[in-house]
Amino acid sequence: MKNSYDKPSLIFEEKFFRKGYRRIAGIDEAGRGPIAGPVVAASVILDQNNIPKGINDSKKLSPASREIIFHQIMLTAIVGIGIGDVEKIDSINILNATKYAMNLSVERLDDKPDLLLIDGNFTINNNTQNIPIISGDTKSLSIAAASIIAKVTRDNLMNKFSHIFTKYKFAKNNGYPTKDHLNIVNNFGICSLHRKSFKPINKIINKNNL
Repeated sequence: MKNSYDKPSLIFEEKFFRKGYRRIAGIDEAGRGPIAGPVVAASVILDQNNIPKGINDSKKLSPASREIIFHQIMLTAIVGIGIGDVEKIDSINILNATKYAMNLSVERLDDKPDLLLIDGNFTINNNTQNIPIISGDTKSLSIAAASIIAKVTRDNLMNKFSHIFTKYKFAKNNGYPTKDHLNIVNNFGICSLHRKSFKPINKIINKNNL
């Protein structure tokens, strides 16, 4: 039997609308797992009278569908995007860099939200009330929308980086530790986009320094 979260819906948003909240932002990130590149976060306040069709957890959408829905969200919703670069990740760790990017995405919203629905099991130390939702991108339509914005933004960044750091095939692996990516790093060393605090990269650095 399918659970009640087979697809994201407005169940959380409507619950808080009934409590008097009006500007509810869904927040998600892309890029916590890769060994290279930034972490990107997005905050999205959907227009309840003009919600694009097809919004889902970004991982469940094809790249072509994500791109189409990305542009529809950008046209109809209030969107903020924040980035935690590699230096930030290596200096304060990936979780804190994620929170930094999420806070930045909230600050860049044109309309101040009165409630944040956050994908995860943590708050982001924002002055606005935080509601963490584990697997929120599969439950909340606002968070799912944010997951699409974050994912497409990061993928496009990694595609641009692939033209600068050509040997690392970032357009293909998006910085994730695929076998091919790790083989390239082992053969050619790291570039400035690699996260030195992450074990696979740190291990390669230490091996090369022996």
